Amino acid sequence: MTLKLQNYIEQRPTWPQAGKHVLAQYDETSVVVYQAYRPAIADHAVAHQAFGGPFSFERMTWIKPNFLWMMYRSGWALKEHQTRVLALHVRRPVFDHWLETAVASSAKASHLQADDWKRAVKSSSARFQWDPDHAPSGQGVTRRAIQVGLRGREIDGFRGDAFVRIEDVTPLVHEQREHRVTLDELRTPAERVYPLSAAARANLRADVFTE
Repeated sequence: MTLKLQNYIEQRPTWPQAGKHVLAQYDETSVVVYQAYRPAIADHAVAHQAFGGPFSFERMTWIKPNFLWMMYRSGWALKEHQTRVLALHVRRPVFDHWLETAVASSAKASHLQADDWKRAVKSSSARFQWDPDHAPSGQGVTRRAIQVGLRGREIDGFRGDAFVRIEDVTPLVHEQREHRVTLDELRTPAERVYPLSAAARANLRADVFTE
């Protein structure tokens, strides 16, 4: 596994406590996002370093850059059809494009007028929405976490071109699940506020974080 881990209690104070921020593990070339699948889909993706087989390219798929939001959504890999968690190392230009072009999942969350939003939804292959982030125990926190939905031409990259690497991090999830309440020994992927482009920040209506 190539993910860099850090003690949760140590990194928690370095994160913004409120507002809309993209928390992620990233380097100069890639950004890590997460998805949870049933075993057949995960096995194919890891073996081929691309999606295919039982994975559907006809449906919208949602990625989460925030590890703990993925843990909340999948119940720490205990929910049905979400028992295998994959870390997708997405090429940064691809990830930036998704953030810059995604349309809000509701008209209320968009900066567009209702009719303009409807037209944008029809023409766009990417969505975004801000949800309450969650602590390891599952309790909601004030900070918002983003998820991005992809379909059509944007999901074509899942055939392999979008990724530097696909790895199964389910063993990590199993190891750390027992520490999600006591926290003292909990280690999670080291995440920082992702540096958004001006276009992405304006599109997502994200907040500015100053360390």
